[in-house]
Amino acid sequence: MNKFALTGHPLGHSMSPLIHEKLFALSGFAGEYSLVDIAPEDIASSRPLISGHMGMNVTIPHKQAVIPLMDELGDSAKRYNSVNCIKNDNGKLIGYNTDCDGFLRSAEGLPIDGKVAILGCGGVGRMIAIETALHGGNITLAVIPQDIENAKLLIAEIQEKCPGASVQIADITSLEGSFDLLINATPVGMYPKTEACAVSDSVIENCGSVFDVIYNPTETLLMKKARAMGKTAVGGTAMLVYQAVKAHEIWYGGSFPAEAVAKIITEVEEAVNAMNQK
Repeated sequence: MNKFALTGHPLGHSMSPLIHEKLFALSGFAGEYSLVDIAPEDIASSRPLISGHMGMNVTIPHKQAVIPLMDELGDSAKRYNSVNCIKNDNGKLIGYNTDCDGFLRSAEGLPIDGKVAILGCGGVGRMIAIETALHGGNITLAVIPQDIENAKLLIAEIQEKCPGASVQIADITSLEGSFDLLINATPVGMYPKTEACAVSDSVIENCGSVFDVIYNPTETLLMKKARAMGKTAVGGTAMLVYQAVKAHEIWYGGSFPAEAVAKIITEVEEAVNAMNQK
């Protein structure tokens, strides 16, 4: 049996084993997936542990800390200086970032090349902003006042990676204008604080469609409001599943029909809903 795992610290309840087990079953590949908690002080000496697996996923706080352990980095890992997927290629450890693939695949059909308001500029917001810029989007980074300096740093990074990109900063509490797409990259609305919404109804009304990176709950208040207004709203479960799909493609060349992935997304949403009802 080929061993795979998710590492991070601390590792609480995770949807990763469910998703990866379903993908292994779908592909017919003999893979075993587990959770491996590595304390931050032990990550520098964890190469033998990582090498004991055919592949690993990496979550906080180790996405940067594992980089010195890699023999090679894929383009996406270099772009974000962040590794969330490791392939063991006959003892050679190669680091990748599949978060961007998860975002792009789950946002297919959404106008990321149009006028895009991105709420938040943290880890996932940074990745989404850079990918949106690379795809020609006209970006407004809507942030809280204390994050304005971080947003300025992100704009400089975007301009370096994508010269000529259109990016501006707005205060999230006074966001105005119309947008083709509104992306929530903040934790506002995440379980258990599900009655929170990062922006006002008027902001949602002025947006063509909505993407929310949150996957618990499976339908955030932001998404509910958007759908009630007749707008397309996509949640974070698809992003979570598609970044896992990309990992399987990297690890052993897995290939998955779109309808089969859609079924897994639905099953993961059902599992999240069931977990919240306990």
